[in-house]
Amino acid sequence: MSVRLQIQVLDAAALESRVEQLLADGGRMQMAYAWRSASDAIEVRYLAAPAAGQPFEVWCVRPVDDALPSLATRAPLLGWYEREMQDLHGLRFRGHPEPHPLMIDRSDGVPRAPLVLPEAVDPHAQWLGFGPVRADVMESGQFLFLYIGEAIVHYVPRLFLKHRGMEGRFEGLSPVHGCVLAERVSGVGSVAHALAYCQAVEHAAGCEVPRRARQWRVLVAELERIYNHLHYFGALADATTLKVGQAEGRLLEERAKQLAGQLTGQRFLRNVLCPGGLRREIAVPPGWPEHLLALRKEVEGYLAQLERTTSYLDRLITTGVLPRQVAFDQGATGPIERASGLDRDLRRDHPYAAYDELAVPVPLAESGDAHARAKVRAAELLASFDLLELLLPRLATGPSRVTCEAPPGSFGLGWAETPRGSLYYAVHVGAEGALARVKIKSPSFSNWRAFPFTVHQTNMMDYAINEASFGLTIAGCDR
Repeated sequence: MSVRLQIQVLDAAALESRVEQLLADGGRMQMAYAWRSASDAIEVRYLAAPAAGQPFEVWCVRPVDDALPSLATRAPLLGWYEREMQDLHGLRFRGHPEPHPLMIDRSDGVPRAPLVLPEAVDPHAQWLGFGPVRADVMESGQFLFLYIGEAIVHYVPRLFLKHRGMEGRFEGLSPVHGCVLAERVSGVGSVAHALAYCQAVEHAAGCEVPRRARQWRVLVAELERIYNHLHYFGALADATTLKVGQAEGRLLEERAKQLAGQLTGQRFLRNVLCPGGLRREIAVPPGWPEHLLALRKEVEGYLAQLERTTSYLDRLITTGVLPRQVAFDQGATGPIERASGLDRDLRRDHPYAAYDELAVPVPLAESGDAHARAKVRAAELLASFDLLELLLPRLATGPSRVTCEAPPGSFGLGWAETPRGSLYYAVHVGAEGALARVKIKSPSFSNWRAFPFTVHQTNMMDYAINEASFGLTIAGCDR
């Protein structure tokens, strides 16, 4: 992976003008995080993505008296990152529109702020609290609805109830062992997290991964995308009360996982990657490509059947509309942003692994509703089969791993386009060669921020369908 990255040291006073210029030029902020250097001085780093084709930029800023100007009014997606830094690092962001805690009720007794209600609330409106314990095997989250009858006036998700401190658990590990932890940040994104992490370490080490390993990374990443999207359609069919559609989606998901197990020995594709390439040698089993083709034919029939089901379409079309500008401002990513007309995909725009050898299609839609999100995922699902069919005959021979040792004091950035959107890992290696700081920008952290904008002023009967159409995970927030 050839990382094109510019690291710049900025004065705090220059931050606001730089963000405004970035946005005016067609760029977008991605994330922000704090870390303490070897001198124990705290520093905030901002990741900016300029217009397509331009290298990423990392802005390094030292707070003055543990404070910085808030950028949330200019780039709203940074609001949660700033609140996260307030909770975990004690920083202050002047002028923040939502300065209350995000992740935890602080030990000093300051609770999460009272809910901010919309203006002129009808006196007949009532609050409904749902969760944090939910039915089935749903992740823990509390959802508050201000409603009148079946109309939702306002909606507030309360996440981070099981914040696991995963980023802190990387500290002190060797860069090699950190990959095992990365695979467990989000169980359904084991490959994507391991891939982004490994590429960050490889960037810090300056090592070049063999072509064979880069190709296999694409293979397992697209296989992970296939089973995730099949799970998505099973859940969406369930939300629209298509129980047969749910069962078939889960059956196809299971068959994709069985193919993953046959290929790597692990249904969730763990223990495959490591910094420098592949953890172990892998070979395509006899008959495996034929099984993949058979699965594709079943998937094509399944998706076509869904699109012919009137009740399914009726529940999706016009449900949960996410306007393009809101998707951009709030940081929506992956199929969510592409369903609202934002043409972005890291596999194409900033190629990694062996994606530069393949023409990656990027399906788009414009309506931004639940049906658009389903159409984008369906097209991506079939495109993953296309990519695998192109890749399998051209898998290279030769070594699959090189020595990869990140020197003390180094920094690396890695990324991957997961089934849910863009994922970034920023890795700092300490003076002794162990990990000093690892920052994770997960796609669900971004998409959960955008989701409430599709719920306000809708109705209760559509809520479950709308949430299913986003394909969110709470583990991406509770990392």
